[in-house]
Amino acid sequence: MTIPMWKRVIARTLEAILAIIFISPLIWVVVSSFSPQPGSAQSNGWGVANYLTLFGYQEGLPVYLLNSIIVSLVAVVFSVVVCTLAGYSFSRFDYPGRNLGFMVTLSILMVPYASLLIPLMVWYKNIGLNDSLLGVGLVITLFQLPMSTFIMRNAFDAIPKDMEEAAMVDGCNSLQALLRILVPVVKPSMVTVGLLAFLEAWNNFMIPLYLSSSGKATLPLALVNMRQQTMGVIDYGATEAGVVVLLIPCAVLFLALQKYYVKGFMAGAVKG
Repeated sequence: MTIPMWKRVIARTLEAILAIIFISPLIWVVVSSFSPQPGSAQSNGWGVANYLTLFGYQEGLPVYLLNSIIVSLVAVVFSVVVCTLAGYSFSRFDYPGRNLGFMVTLSILMVPYASLLIPLMVWYKNIGLNDSLLGVGLVITLFQLPMSTFIMRNAFDAIPKDMEEAAMVDGCNSLQALLRILVPVVKPSMVTVGLLAFLEAWNNFMIPLYLSSSGKATLPLALVNMRQQTMGVIDYGATEAGVVVLLIPCAVLFLALQKYYVKGFMAGAVKG
């Protein structure tokens, strides 16, 4: 059935309008980070003074970027490894408590993570992980488990068991079948899990606020603290420059991995 031309024109027009609505705030932030603003370092003319202010703020932009990168790497690696193994277990093995374990994992979604941060902070002091980037990354991983495990289990459910059974006939054990046969098939879902973990870790504010000192702060936490001491006025120019710095890795990764991201979410929609 051919779609009438006028319907296609209306659909494309609506798509363009929605794209402009979503993209315009990003464009505004980028332009504002270079434009003159009262009370900011870039008060006259256009330039990069706001970025220079951001670069020299307290511990320095390189320190905050490095902290964010370390936290994001910890969250991505642990989320991908743990959720891949958990999804494989919940999908392929039949053992007592399997469904209960899966439901308990999903139930983490119902817990407001702010309510757990103070107990976690006390516990971290006892085990030596307080004020550590590893500790922040592990907590972010904890709250990524429900959705990511759900995605990985659906991805493994969509793969016929004949594939790994054939591998086992050839002499592979379960772990070898997972690594050699199944992992290449579920790679889009693993990329999706990793991307979700990166976006959460890169932009998270609440967890570093509770578990990090100023020297271990991530970039989002540093941006919130970025205020001029005169009359408590916020330096919006430097803050917008920080938002642009935060935006660039997220946009680049999402555009580069978009096809895997879509495939990862679609995995398991049709079994076979």
